[in-house]
Amino acid sequence: LPVRMPPLPPGRLRVGVVGAGKVGAVLGAALAAAGHLIVAVSAVSEASLARAADLLPDAPVKPVDEVVAESDLVLLAVPDDALADLVAGLAATGVWRPGQLLAHTSGRSGLGPLAPAIALGVGGMAIHPAMSFTGTGMDLMRLRDCCFGVTAPPELLAPASALVVEMGGEPLVIDEFDRVRYHLGLAHGSNYLVTLVAQAAQILRGAGVDNTDRLLRPLLSAALDNALRSGDAALTGPVARGDAGTVAEHLQVLERESSDVDEVYRALAAATTTRAENGRRLSAAAARSIREVLDPSKETP
Repeated sequence: LPVRMPPLPPGRLRVGVVGAGKVGAVLGAALAAAGHLIVAVSAVSEASLARAADLLPDAPVKPVDEVVAESDLVLLAVPDDALADLVAGLAATGVWRPGQLLAHTSGRSGLGPLAPAIALGVGGMAIHPAMSFTGTGMDLMRLRDCCFGVTAPPELLAPASALVVEMGGEPLVIDEFDRVRYHLGLAHGSNYLVTLVAQAAQILRGAGVDNTDRLLRPLLSAALDNALRSGDAALTGPVARGDAGTVAEHLQVLERESSDVDEVYRALAAATTTRAENGRRLSAAAARSIREVLDPSKETP
C-alpha cells in the first residue's frame, strides 16, 4: 500500500529538488527554512551528495522520477542544455501529474523547456537567482540581497514571486522573450568579472605582490560601486584620460604575460575607448591615438 504523507500546514509544499548542485541544494535549504518540506533530492556526483547531506540532511536521495512523483513542487536545478530533454523524458514516462508545480533555475530559459510538462497540466515557472553561488550555507545569507528573474503565466506570477520572497529574494518579472538578453547581461557582468580579477591578480603577482586580495579589494569594490551608481561616468584611468603612452607601456609588459591577458586588455581598452568617445569624455583625436597604439595596423595614413 502507498505510504500516506501527513498533511502540511496551509501554504506549505512538498518539494523535490532535482540536482543538488550549488544552486539546487541552497535553494532547497532556503525553501526548507521557509517551512516547506523537502521530500527528496537527486544527486549523483560525490560533490552533490556531500552538498545534499550538508544542506538537505533530512531529504533522502532518490532517482529523479521518484523525486518528481513525491513532490507538489519540483525544483529543477540542472544545466541549461539538459533542461528540455529532462522534462520531455519525464513526460514520456508519465510521471508528471496535473496540478503539480514545476520551477527551473535556468537564467536563459523561460517556459519553453517546460512545455511537455505544462501540456500535461503542470504549472511551469522560471525562478533564476541572479547570484554567484558557493554551494554552502553562506549563500543563504546572500539570498537576502538577491533578485530572481521570474517568468510564469499570469496565474502563476503571484505563487512564483511568493516562493522567491520566502527564500529571502526579490522577484523581478522577465518576459519570456527577454530571458536570453537578461541572462546575457548577468553573465557578461559576473562571469567575465571573475576572469578579469584573476588576470589582474596574475599581473600583480608578477610585480611581487603576494597579497593581491588586500590590494585589489578596496579598489575593485569602489570601482564596482561607482560603476553601478554612475555607469560610464565612473570611468577613470589612462584610456579615459587619452594617455596613449601609458597604454603603450602596458602593452610592452603584457608581452611577458599569458596571451589571454593581452587579448582581454586590448579588447577592453578598445571597447572603453569607444564608449568614452561616444559619451564625449574622450576627444576624437585622443581616441584615435589610443586605437593606433592598440592596433598599429589600423593606423590612418
